[in-house]
Amino acid sequence: MDPFETFKDAQRQGWAHFAPLEMATMGPAARLVKFAGVARRQSVLDVGCGTGVASIPAARLGAKVTALDLTPELLERARSNGALASMDIEWHEGDVEKLPFAGAAFDVVFSQFGHIFAPRPALALSEMLRVLKPGGTIAFSTWPPDLFTGQMFGLVARYVPPPPVAAAPPSQWGDKSTILERLGTAVRDIRFESGIMFTPTLSPQHFRTFGEKTIGPVIKVCEMLEKSNPARLVEFRREFEAAVTPYFDDNAVRQEYLMTRAIKN
Repeated sequence: MDPFETFKDAQRQGWAHFAPLEMATMGPAARLVKFAGVARRQSVLDVGCGTGVASIPAARLGAKVTALDLTPELLERARSNGALASMDIEWHEGDVEKLPFAGAAFDVVFSQFGHIFAPRPALALSEMLRVLKPGGTIAFSTWPPDLFTGQMFGLVARYVPPPPVAAAPPSQWGDKSTILERLGTAVRDIRFESGIMFTPTLSPQHFRTFGEKTIGPVIKVCEMLEKSNPARLVEFRREFEAAVTPYFDDNAVRQEYLMTRAIKN
């Protein structure tokens, strides 16, 4: 198998258990939809749609929504969520690095923390822009590298072997200078806005335990260390709890994120 496909297959499996986290992501998803300026009758693509938390509010606004995700288990949940909300959404299993859509097919393309896990950012971004109409809006939410979630990705990377391909760290997408460089001259009118996601939990230990069952990279590192190096797993858990402690207060973990919006030239 192609090494990039091997990498993506591991991602597909790792995120299969994410659904319980959807409750925390619903508010930020609705905010991204508004930030993107989604409007009635627009053709919209949700990249890395997960359980549909951004697709559904976009459809509720009257947009014609198409949604795509790599992980079939999440799409199954998304279809169920969409049906419960009586929203007509077109769901696709697919890969942001090779979107199965014609060029200039959408008025808006957005992604909430989804496209950042593609191993080749330039390819993922070129595909998102390819299917976007000139004058259309691209928008996405990402995790800054210096705040908790970005730090968590860095912590995981220190405990796992290097991936089989040269995959860009997802937290790079949370750096404004990197975003500006990647978007380049393909877009105009770039705007940034910050937001906060609160994940309910009773303690840093509760959050860490929950993350070991739902967060793809954390699941992966714990499964690996449990088999190969239990002492190292204890060390990882200690570091994880230490990292999250400054962001825990009032029975919630505060996770700050960055939203980006731009217009395609």
